[in-house]
Amino acid sequence: MEQLISNAYNLATSANETYNRYRDRWNYLLESYMGGEDYRLGNHLTRYSLETDLEYGARLRATPLDNHCKSVIQVYTSFLFRSAVERDFGNLTMDPALEDFMYDADYDGRSFDSFMKEVSTWSSVFGHTFVMVAKPNIGANNRGEELAAGVRPYLSILTPLIVTDWSWARSANGKYTLDRFKYVEDINGNVTVIKEWTNQTITTYIVDDDNKNVQEEIVEPNGLGMIPVIVCYNQRSPVRGLGLSDITDIADHQKKIFNELSEVEQSIRLNGHPALVKTPSVEAVGGAGAIVSMPEDLDPQLKPYLLDVSTDINQIYMSIQASVDAIDKMANIGAVRGTEARRMSGVAQEQEFQMLNARLSEKADNLELAEEQIWKLYAMYQGTVWNGYIDYPDSFNVKDDMGEIAKLKIAKETATDAMVFRKIDQRILEWMGEEEEMPESVEFEIHNMIDPVSGNITVVTTPQQHLDLVAQGYLEQGE
Repeated sequence: MEQLISNAYNLATSANETYNRYRDRWNYLLESYMGGEDYRLGNHLTRYSLETDLEYGARLRATPLDNHCKSVIQVYTSFLFRSAVERDFGNLTMDPALEDFMYDADYDGRSFDSFMKEVSTWSSVFGHTFVMVAKPNIGANNRGEELAAGVRPYLSILTPLIVTDWSWARSANGKYTLDRFKYVEDINGNVTVIKEWTNQTITTYIVDDDNKNVQEEIVEPNGLGMIPVIVCYNQRSPVRGLGLSDITDIADHQKKIFNELSEVEQSIRLNGHPALVKTPSVEAVGGAGAIVSMPEDLDPQLKPYLLDVSTDINQIYMSIQASVDAIDKMANIGAVRGTEARRMSGVAQEQEFQMLNARLSEKADNLELAEEQIWKLYAMYQGTVWNGYIDYPDSFNVKDDMGEIAKLKIAKETATDAMVFRKIDQRILEWMGEEEEMPESVEFEIHNMIDPVSGNITVVTTPQQHLDLVAQGYLEQGE
Protein backbone atom coordinates (compact mmCIF):
# COMPACT_ATOMS: atom_id res chain seq x y z
CA MET A 1 0.00 0.00 0.00
CA GLU A 2 2.78 2.42 0.93
CA GLN A 3 4.47 1.62 -2.36
CA LEU A 4 1.30 2.56 -4.28
CA ILE A 5 0.99 5.85 -2.38
CA SER A 6 4.64 6.65 -3.08
CA ASN A 7 4.26 5.85 -6.79
CA ALA A 8 1.19 8.08 -7.06
CA TYR A 9 3.05 10.96 -5.39
CA ASN A 10 6.09 10.54 -7.64
CA LEU A 11 3.85 10.45 -10.72
CA ALA A 12 2.04 13.65 -9.70
CA THR A 13 5.18 15.61 -8.82
CA SER A 14 7.56 14.33 -11.49
CA ALA A 15 9.14 16.73 -14.01
CA ASN A 16 10.74 16.08 -17.37
CA GLU A 17 14.45 16.34 -18.11
CA THR A 18 14.20 19.70 -19.87
CA TYR A 19 12.50 21.30 -16.87
CA ASN A 20 15.11 19.93 -14.46
CA ARG A 21 17.91 21.23 -16.68
CA TYR A 22 16.57 24.80 -17.04
CA ARG A 23 14.77 25.29 -13.70
CA ASP A 24 17.70 26.90 -11.87
CA ARG A 25 18.41 29.24 -14.79
CA TRP A 26 14.74 30.28 -15.01
CA ASN A 27 14.70 30.96 -11.29
CA TYR A 28 17.84 33.08 -11.66
CA LEU A 29 16.23 35.11 -14.48
CA LEU A 30 13.12 35.62 -12.38
CA GLU A 31 15.14 36.90 -9.41
CA SER A 32 17.15 39.17 -11.72
CA TYR A 33 13.95 40.74 -13.05
CA MET A 34 12.15 41.01 -9.71
CA GLY A 35 15.09 42.54 -7.84
CA GLY A 36 14.65 43.72 -4.25
CA GLU A 37 14.32 41.07 -1.56
CA ASP A 38 13.91 38.29 -4.13
CA TYR A 39 17.37 39.07 -5.49
CA ARG A 40 18.95 39.25 -2.04
CA LEU A 41 17.45 35.90 -1.07
CA GLY A 42 19.17 34.44 -4.12
CA ASN A 43 22.55 35.14 -2.44
CA HIS A 44 24.14 36.49 -5.61
CA LEU A 45 27.06 38.12 -3.78
CA THR A 46 30.34 36.21 -3.79
CA ARG A 47 31.27 35.18 -0.24
CA TYR A 48 34.56 36.31 1.28
CA SER A 49 36.86 33.79 2.87
CA LEU A 50 36.05 33.24 6.58
CA GLU A 51 32.93 35.42 6.23
CA THR A 52 30.22 34.42 8.69
CA ASP A 53 26.53 34.16 7.82
CA LEU A 54 25.78 37.32 9.83
CA GLU A 55 28.49 39.27 8.04
CA TYR A 56 27.34 37.99 4.65
CA GLY A 57 23.71 38.88 5.44
CA ALA A 58 24.71 42.39 6.54
CA ARG A 59 26.67 42.89 3.31
CA LEU A 60 23.68 41.71 1.26
CA ARG A 61 21.40 44.21 2.97
CA ALA A 62 23.90 47.05 2.50
CA THR A 63 24.42 46.47 -1.24
CA PRO A 64 22.04 48.26 -3.65
CA LEU A 65 20.87 46.63 -6.89
CA ASP A 66 20.98 48.51 -10.17
CA ASN A 67 18.21 46.55 -11.90
CA HIS A 68 19.04 46.68 -15.60
CA CYS A 69 16.95 43.60 -16.41
CA LYS A 70 13.70 45.27 -15.42
CA SER A 71 14.73 48.53 -17.10
CA VAL A 72 15.42 46.84 -20.45
CA ILE A 73 12.14 44.90 -20.45
CA GLN A 74 10.15 48.00 -19.50
CA VAL A 75 11.69 49.87 -22.43
CA TYR A 76 10.70 47.06 -24.81
CA THR A 77 7.15 46.87 -23.45
CA SER A 78 6.61 50.62 -23.62
CA PHE A 79 7.58 50.64 -27.32
CA LEU A 80 5.56 47.52 -28.19
CA PHE A 81 2.31 48.84 -26.76
CA ARG A 82 2.79 52.53 -27.50
CA SER A 83 0.36 52.20 -30.43
CA ALA A 84 -2.98 50.41 -30.18
CA VAL A 85 -3.30 46.91 -31.62
CA GLU A 86 -5.74 46.64 -34.53
CA ARG A 87 -8.26 43.82 -34.13
CA ASP A 88 -11.05 42.59 -36.40
CA PHE A 89 -13.05 39.95 -34.52
CA GLY A 90 -14.89 38.58 -37.58
CA ASN A 91 -17.54 36.03 -36.50
CA LEU A 92 -16.95 36.89 -32.84
CA THR A 93 -18.12 40.50 -33.21
CA MET A 94 -21.67 39.56 -32.15
CA ASP A 95 -20.56 37.21 -29.38
CA PRO A 96 -22.33 38.43 -26.19
CA ALA A 97 -19.40 37.34 -24.00
CA LEU A 98 -16.76 39.21 -26.02
CA GLU A 99 -17.11 42.57 -24.28
CA ASP A 100 -16.83 41.01 -20.84
CA PHE A 101 -13.83 38.96 -22.00
CA MET A 102 -12.02 42.08 -23.27
CA TYR A 103 -12.73 43.86 -19.98
CA ASP A 104 -11.71 40.93 -17.73
CA ALA A 105 -9.73 38.33 -19.67
CA ASP A 106 -8.42 36.24 -16.78
CA TYR A 107 -11.23 36.52 -14.19
CA ASP A 108 -8.77 38.55 -12.14
CA GLY A 109 -9.68 42.04 -13.33
CA ARG A 110 -7.08 42.40 -16.10
CA SER A 111 -8.23 43.62 -19.49
CA PHE A 112 -7.13 41.70 -22.56
CA ASP A 113 -4.60 44.40 -23.48
CA SER A 114 -3.12 44.33 -19.95
CA PHE A 115 -2.99 40.55 -20.13
CA MET A 116 -1.03 40.64 -23.40
CA LYS A 117 1.39 43.17 -21.88
CA GLU A 118 2.08 40.72 -19.07
CA VAL A 119 2.51 37.89 -21.57
CA SER A 120 5.08 40.03 -23.37
CA THR A 121 6.89 40.80 -20.08
CA TRP A 122 7.20 37.20 -18.91
CA SER A 123 8.16 36.02 -22.40
CA SER A 124 11.00 38.55 -22.32
CA VAL A 125 12.11 37.28 -18.91
CA PHE A 126 12.03 33.53 -19.56
CA GLY A 127 12.22 33.42 -23.36
CA HIS A 128 8.71 32.01 -23.62
CA THR A 129 5.57 31.63 -21.59
CA PHE A 130 2.44 29.49 -21.82
CA VAL A 131 -1.10 30.83 -22.19
CA MET A 132 -4.00 28.52 -21.36
CA VAL A 133 -7.50 29.19 -22.70
CA ALA A 134 -10.05 27.42 -20.51
CA LYS A 135 -13.81 27.37 -20.07
CA PRO A 136 -15.59 25.94 -17.02
CA ASN A 137 -17.75 22.90 -17.66
CA ILE A 138 -21.01 23.29 -15.71
CA GLY A 139 -22.94 20.72 -17.71
CA ALA A 140 -24.96 23.34 -19.62
CA ASN A 141 -27.07 22.07 -22.49
CA ASN A 142 -26.86 25.23 -24.63
CA ARG A 143 -25.27 28.67 -24.88
CA GLY A 144 -28.25 30.28 -23.19
CA GLU A 145 -27.61 28.34 -19.99
CA GLU A 146 -23.91 29.27 -20.13
CA LEU A 147 -24.72 32.97 -20.54
CA ALA A 148 -27.19 32.83 -17.67
CA ALA A 149 -24.50 31.31 -15.46
CA GLY A 150 -21.85 33.79 -16.65
CA VAL A 151 -19.70 31.05 -18.16
CA ARG A 152 -17.22 32.07 -20.86
CA PRO A 153 -13.60 31.34 -21.82
CA TYR A 154 -10.82 32.90 -19.73
CA LEU A 155 -7.03 33.07 -19.90
CA SER A 156 -4.20 32.04 -17.59
CA ILE A 157 -0.48 32.79 -17.80
CA LEU A 158 1.73 29.82 -16.94
CA THR A 159 5.40 30.65 -16.57
CA PRO A 160 8.02 27.96 -17.32
CA LEU A 161 8.76 27.58 -13.60
CA ILE A 162 5.32 26.09 -12.88
CA VAL A 163 5.00 23.95 -16.02
CA THR A 164 6.82 20.83 -14.92
CA ASP A 165 6.13 18.31 -17.68
CA TRP A 166 5.03 18.36 -21.32
CA SER A 167 5.49 16.39 -24.51
CA TRP A 168 4.90 16.98 -28.22
CA ALA A 169 3.38 14.66 -30.81
CA ARG A 170 3.44 14.96 -34.59
CA SER A 171 0.10 14.51 -36.32
CA ALA A 172 -0.48 12.88 -39.69
CA ASN A 173 -0.28 16.24 -41.49
CA GLY A 174 3.13 16.97 -39.96
CA LYS A 175 2.00 19.51 -37.36
CA TYR A 176 3.41 19.28 -33.84
CA THR A 177 0.92 19.62 -30.99
CA LEU A 178 1.03 19.12 -27.24
CA ASP A 179 -0.26 15.71 -26.18
CA ARG A 180 0.58 16.03 -22.45
CA PHE A 181 0.84 19.09 -20.25
CA LYS A 182 1.30 19.24 -16.47
CA TYR A 183 1.57 22.33 -14.29
CA VAL A 184 1.25 23.48 -10.67
CA GLU A 185 -2.09 25.26 -10.34
CA ASP A 186 -1.94 26.32 -6.69
CA ILE A 187 0.22 26.04 -3.56
CA ASN A 188 -1.50 26.53 -0.21
CA GLY A 189 0.79 25.75 2.70
CA ASN A 190 1.74 22.10 2.46
CA VAL A 191 -1.01 21.31 -0.08
CA THR A 192 -0.22 21.58 -3.78
CA VAL A 193 -2.74 21.31 -6.61
CA ILE A 194 -1.30 19.85 -9.82
CA LYS A 195 -3.19 19.52 -13.11
CA GLU A 196 -2.30 17.25 -15.99
CA TRP A 197 -3.96 17.61 -19.41
CA THR A 198 -4.09 15.12 -22.24
CA ASN A 199 -6.25 15.14 -25.36
CA GLN A 200 -8.75 12.86 -23.60
CA THR A 201 -8.64 13.69 -19.88
CA ILE A 202 -7.97 16.41 -17.31
CA THR A 203 -6.50 15.01 -14.07
CA THR A 204 -6.27 17.05 -10.86
CA TYR A 205 -3.91 15.90 -8.11
CA ILE A 206 -4.22 17.31 -4.58
CA VAL A 207 -0.85 16.57 -3.01
CA ASP A 208 0.23 16.66 0.65
CA ASP A 209 3.88 17.71 0.51
CA ASP A 210 4.58 16.99 4.19
CA ASN A 211 3.40 13.38 4.09
CA LYS A 212 4.35 12.97 0.41
CA ASN A 213 1.08 11.44 -0.71
CA VAL A 214 -1.81 12.24 -3.03
CA GLN A 215 -4.86 13.19 -0.97
CA GLU A 216 -7.25 13.21 -3.91
CA GLU A 217 -7.19 12.46 -7.64
CA ILE A 218 -9.97 13.82 -9.87
CA VAL A 219 -10.27 12.76 -13.52
CA GLU A 220 -12.53 14.67 -15.95
CA PRO A 221 -13.07 14.22 -19.71
CA ASN A 222 -11.45 16.80 -21.99
CA GLY A 223 -14.43 17.82 -24.08
CA LEU A 224 -12.34 20.03 -26.35
CA GLY A 225 -10.31 17.04 -27.60
CA MET A 226 -7.06 18.97 -27.48
CA ILE A 227 -4.83 20.79 -25.00
CA PRO A 228 -5.79 24.50 -25.11
CA VAL A 229 -2.28 25.86 -24.44
CA ILE A 230 -0.31 28.29 -26.58
CA VAL A 231 3.44 28.88 -26.39
CA CYS A 232 4.23 32.57 -26.74
CA TYR A 233 7.88 32.92 -27.76
CA ASN A 234 10.10 35.91 -27.22
CA GLN A 235 12.59 34.49 -29.70
CA ARG A 236 12.59 30.90 -30.89
CA SER A 237 15.39 28.55 -29.91
CA PRO A 238 16.47 25.28 -31.55
CA VAL A 239 14.54 23.37 -28.84
CA ARG A 240 10.80 23.07 -29.45
CA GLY A 241 8.80 24.78 -26.73
CA LEU A 242 11.74 26.86 -25.43
CA GLY A 243 12.50 30.48 -26.24
CA LEU A 244 15.45 32.83 -25.84
CA SER A 245 15.27 35.36 -23.01
CA ASP A 246 16.06 39.05 -23.55
CA ILE A 247 18.01 39.18 -20.27
CA THR A 248 19.89 35.89 -20.23
CA ASP A 249 23.25 37.68 -20.69
CA ILE A 250 22.20 40.99 -19.15
CA ALA A 251 21.47 39.20 -15.86
CA ASP A 252 25.11 38.08 -15.63
CA HIS A 253 26.34 41.65 -16.11
CA GLN A 254 23.82 42.82 -13.52
CA LYS A 255 25.20 40.26 -11.07
CA LYS A 256 28.73 41.53 -11.77
CA ILE A 257 27.64 45.12 -11.10
CA PHE A 258 25.91 44.00 -7.88
CA ASN A 259 29.16 42.47 -6.60
CA GLU A 260 31.20 45.51 -7.62
CA LEU A 261 28.80 47.86 -5.83
CA SER A 262 29.37 45.75 -2.73
CA GLU A 263 33.11 46.24 -3.19
CA VAL A 264 32.57 50.00 -3.43
CA GLU A 265 30.62 50.02 -0.16
CA GLN A 266 33.23 47.87 1.57
CA SER A 267 36.11 49.97 0.23
CA ILE A 268 34.57 53.18 1.53
CA ARG A 269 34.16 51.59 4.95
CA LEU A 270 37.75 50.32 4.97
CA ASN A 271 39.17 53.67 3.82
CA GLY A 272 37.19 55.57 6.45
CA HIS A 273 37.54 53.04 9.24
CA PRO A 274 40.79 51.07 8.90
CA ALA A 275 41.31 47.93 10.97
CA LEU A 276 42.96 48.25 14.38
CA VAL A 277 45.63 45.66 15.20
CA LYS A 278 46.17 45.17 18.96
CA THR A 279 46.92 42.61 21.63
CA PRO A 280 44.07 41.19 23.75
CA SER A 281 45.26 43.17 26.79
CA VAL A 282 44.76 46.53 25.02
CA GLU A 283 41.31 48.05 25.56
CA ALA A 284 39.91 49.95 22.58
CA VAL A 285 36.53 51.49 21.75
CA GLY A 286 35.47 51.75 18.13
CA GLY A 287 34.13 54.83 16.37
CA ALA A 288 35.28 58.42 15.92
CA GLY A 289 37.23 59.77 18.91
CA ALA A 290 37.80 56.31 20.34
CA ILE A 291 40.18 55.86 23.26
CA VAL A 292 42.78 53.09 23.34
CA SER A 293 44.08 52.09 26.79
CA MET A 294 47.36 50.21 26.88
CA PRO A 295 48.95 48.53 29.91
CA GLU A 296 51.94 50.45 31.26
CA ASP A 297 54.20 47.43 30.99
CA LEU A 298 53.24 46.73 27.34
CA ASP A 299 56.18 45.85 25.15
CA PRO A 300 56.74 48.73 22.67
CA GLN A 301 56.93 46.15 19.90
CA LEU A 302 53.26 45.29 20.59
CA LYS A 303 51.99 48.84 20.29
CA PRO A 304 48.58 48.94 18.52
CA TYR A 305 48.54 50.22 14.95
CA LEU A 306 46.02 50.82 12.12
CA LEU A 307 46.04 48.50 9.16
CA ASP A 308 45.59 51.04 6.37
CA VAL A 309 44.20 49.63 3.14
CA SER A 310 43.78 52.17 0.34
CA THR A 311 41.42 51.18 -2.49
CA ASP A 312 40.84 53.22 -5.64
CA ILE A 313 37.09 52.95 -6.12
CA ASN A 314 37.33 54.88 -9.40
CA GLN A 315 38.65 51.69 -11.01
CA ILE A 316 35.57 49.84 -9.76
CA TYR A 317 33.27 52.52 -11.15
CA MET A 318 35.03 52.28 -14.52
CA SER A 319 34.38 48.54 -14.53
CA ILE A 320 30.72 49.15 -13.68
CA GLN A 321 30.39 51.67 -16.52
CA ALA A 322 31.92 49.14 -18.92
CA SER A 323 29.22 46.64 -17.91
CA VAL A 324 26.49 49.25 -18.37
CA ASP A 325 27.82 50.01 -21.86
CA ALA A 326 27.82 46.30 -22.66
CA ILE A 327 24.19 45.99 -21.49
CA ASP A 328 23.15 48.93 -23.68
CA LYS A 329 24.90 47.36 -26.65
CA MET A 330 23.32 43.92 -26.13
CA ALA A 331 19.83 45.36 -25.62
CA ASN A 332 20.16 47.97 -28.42
CA ILE A 333 18.93 50.72 -26.12
CA GLY A 334 22.07 52.83 -25.87
CA ALA A 335 20.48 55.59 -27.96
CA VAL A 336 17.33 55.54 -25.81
CA ARG A 337 19.09 56.19 -22.50
CA GLY A 338 19.66 59.91 -22.04
CA THR A 339 23.27 59.81 -20.81
CA GLU A 340 24.33 57.56 -23.67
CA ALA A 341 22.48 59.56 -26.32
CA ARG A 342 24.57 62.65 -25.61
CA ARG A 343 27.77 60.75 -26.42
CA MET A 344 26.64 58.96 -29.58
CA SER A 345 26.97 60.46 -33.03
CA GLY A 346 23.93 60.89 -35.23
CA VAL A 347 24.91 57.95 -37.43
CA ALA A 348 25.50 55.70 -34.41
CA GLN A 349 22.12 56.64 -32.95
CA GLU A 350 20.39 55.92 -36.26
CA GLN A 351 21.98 52.46 -36.47
CA GLU A 352 21.06 51.75 -32.85
CA PHE A 353 17.44 52.73 -33.54
CA GLN A 354 17.34 50.45 -36.58
CA MET A 355 18.60 47.45 -34.59
CA LEU A 356 16.10 48.19 -31.81
CA ASN A 357 13.35 48.47 -34.42
CA ALA A 358 14.26 45.05 -35.87
CA ARG A 359 14.25 43.44 -32.41
CA LEU A 360 10.88 44.97 -31.50
CA SER A 361 9.35 43.98 -34.84
CA GLU A 362 10.28 40.34 -34.21
CA LYS A 363 8.77 40.48 -30.72
CA ALA A 364 5.57 42.06 -32.12
CA ASP A 365 5.27 39.32 -34.76
CA ASN A 366 5.52 36.62 -32.08
CA LEU A 367 2.88 38.35 -29.95
CA GLU A 368 0.62 38.67 -32.99
CA LEU A 369 0.99 34.95 -33.75
CA ALA A 370 0.23 34.02 -30.13
CA GLU A 371 -2.86 36.23 -30.01
CA GLU A 372 -4.21 34.72 -33.24
CA GLN A 373 -3.95 31.27 -31.64
CA ILE A 374 -5.72 32.54 -28.52
CA TRP A 375 -8.65 33.77 -30.59
CA LYS A 376 -8.83 30.48 -32.50
CA LEU A 377 -9.23 28.60 -29.21
CA TYR A 378 -11.73 31.18 -27.94
CA ALA A 379 -13.83 30.75 -31.09
CA MET A 380 -13.63 26.95 -30.77
CA TYR A 381 -15.04 27.15 -27.23
CA GLN A 382 -17.83 29.40 -28.51
CA GLY A 383 -18.78 27.00 -31.30
CA THR A 384 -17.52 29.05 -34.25
CA VAL A 385 -14.43 29.52 -36.41
CA TRP A 386 -12.04 32.45 -36.08
CA ASN A 387 -11.95 34.48 -39.31
CA GLY A 388 -10.74 37.85 -38.01
CA TYR A 389 -7.25 39.28 -38.01
CA ILE A 390 -4.78 40.83 -35.56
CA ASP A 391 -2.29 43.50 -36.54
CA TYR A 392 0.47 44.60 -34.19
CA PRO A 393 2.61 47.61 -35.19
CA ASP A 394 5.35 46.61 -37.63
CA SER A 395 7.61 49.62 -37.23
CA PHE A 396 8.95 51.17 -34.05
CA ASN A 397 11.19 53.83 -35.54
CA VAL A 398 12.44 56.32 -32.99
CA LYS A 399 13.28 59.84 -34.13
CA ASP A 400 15.60 62.35 -32.54
CA ASP A 401 13.17 65.30 -32.57
CA MET A 402 15.68 67.84 -31.26
CA GLY A 403 18.22 66.80 -33.88
CA GLU A 404 15.55 66.98 -36.57
CA ILE A 405 14.54 70.51 -35.56
CA ALA A 406 18.21 71.58 -35.48
CA LYS A 407 18.61 70.33 -39.05
CA LEU A 408 15.47 72.20 -40.15
CA LYS A 409 16.80 75.37 -38.55
CA ILE A 410 20.08 75.09 -40.44
CA ALA A 411 18.19 74.33 -43.66
CA LYS A 412 15.97 77.36 -43.21
CA GLU A 413 18.95 79.64 -42.65
CA THR A 414 20.60 78.28 -45.81
CA ALA A 415 17.63 78.06 -48.20
CA THR A 416 16.58 80.84 -50.57
CA ASP A 417 13.62 79.17 -52.32
CA ALA A 418 10.12 80.05 -51.11
CA MET A 419 8.95 76.50 -51.80
CA VAL A 420 11.70 75.16 -49.49
CA PHE A 421 10.66 77.59 -46.77
CA ARG A 422 7.07 76.38 -47.03
CA LYS A 423 8.10 72.72 -46.80
CA ILE A 424 10.28 73.38 -43.75
CA ASP A 425 7.44 75.20 -41.99
CA GLN A 426 5.12 72.30 -42.81
CA ARG A 427 7.57 69.82 -41.22
CA ILE A 428 7.74 72.01 -38.11
CA LEU A 429 3.93 72.03 -37.91
CA GLU A 430 3.90 68.23 -38.16
CA TRP A 431 6.46 68.01 -35.33
CA MET A 432 4.23 70.27 -33.22
CA GLY A 433 1.30 67.90 -33.81
CA GLU A 434 -0.55 70.16 -36.25
CA GLU A 435 -2.17 68.27 -39.12
CA GLU A 436 -3.20 71.29 -41.19
CA GLU A 437 -1.12 71.80 -44.30
CA MET A 438 -0.10 75.28 -45.38
CA PRO A 439 -2.38 76.63 -48.12
CA GLU A 440 -1.10 76.55 -51.67
CA SER A 441 -1.95 80.27 -52.07
CA VAL A 442 1.21 81.20 -50.15
CA GLU A 443 3.28 80.90 -53.33
CA PHE A 444 5.05 84.10 -54.46
CA GLU A 445 8.22 85.23 -56.15
CA ILE A 446 11.43 86.04 -54.31
CA HIS A 447 12.94 89.48 -54.75
CA ASN A 448 16.44 90.55 -53.85
CA MET A 449 16.22 94.11 -52.53
CA ILE A 450 19.31 96.27 -51.83
CA ASP A 451 18.96 98.70 -48.93
CA PRO A 452 20.24 102.08 -50.25
CA VAL A 453 21.61 103.08 -46.81
CA SER A 454 23.33 99.92 -45.53
CA GLY A 455 23.80 98.12 -48.82
CA ASN A 456 22.45 94.86 -47.31
CA ILE A 457 20.51 92.45 -49.50
CA THR A 458 17.04 91.55 -48.17
CA VAL A 459 15.38 88.36 -49.40
CA VAL A 460 11.58 88.63 -49.54
CA THR A 461 10.26 85.29 -48.21
CA THR A 462 6.69 85.92 -46.96
CA PRO A 463 3.64 87.73 -48.37
CA GLN A 464 3.54 90.05 -45.34
CA GLN A 465 7.20 91.01 -45.83
CA HIS A 466 6.41 91.72 -49.48
CA LEU A 467 3.56 94.08 -48.49
CA ASP A 468 5.74 95.82 -45.90
CA LEU A 469 8.40 96.52 -48.50
CA VAL A 470 5.77 97.83 -50.92
CA ALA A 471 4.51 100.19 -48.21
CA GLN A 472 8.07 101.42 -47.64
CA GLY A 473 8.49 102.14 -51.37
CA TYR A 474 11.16 99.55 -52.03
CA LEU A 475 8.92 97.47 -54.34
CA GLU A 476 6.10 98.27 -56.70
CA GLN A 477 2.67 96.74 -56.04
CA GLY A 478 2.74 94.52 -59.10
CA GLU A 479 6.23 93.11 -58.57
